[in-house]
Amino acid sequence: MTEKELIKGCIREDRYHQQELFRRYAGKMLMVCMRYARHQMEAEDILQDAFIKVFDNIANFEFKGSFEGWIRRIVINTALKNYSKKSFKKEQIGLENYPDLPLEPEIYAHLQEEELLRLIARLPEGYRLVFNLNVIEGYSHKEIADMLGVQESTSRSQLVKARKMLQGMIVELQKIAV
Repeated sequence: MTEKELIKGCIREDRYHQQELFRRYAGKMLMVCMRYARHQMEAEDILQDAFIKVFDNIANFEFKGSFEGWIRRIVINTALKNYSKKSFKKEQIGLENYPDLPLEPEIYAHLQEEELLRLIARLPEGYRLVFNLNVIEGYSHKEIADMLGVQESTSRSQLVKARKMLQGMIVELQKIAV
């Protein structure tokens, strides 16, 4: 079944097409949710909410650009709305335990993708959101500021702090490995 047939079936609210769309995209989108959620259950809740929005709005898809990108945008926006409802969004953490240490390029080369994602997941909520939106999703600081309702300088600052904290975590991992 082509993507266009799949979409048209979902517009008709055909249960088979809806299940197929979910089967095709849920795995990838759950990984997106995991980057914004504090734990697996929260990610699954975000995914479920996002797919409800996908099905409610699928008739608005104009067949311009990537359908997967359209779904990803809905998932990210759903995750950000979930974040904005949480009381932990004002969470602060100091960086005094993460000094500016130069990292050797080979340290990064030895990190597996899963290890890096686990480290990113350990970042405080605000740092993790900005890091994911900028580094992984490719949004500009202006776009991030608009999405999160903060200043561009706050987005930049959060990214710098996130990177610094990740570097500290990587150094600690390297010490353990040696």
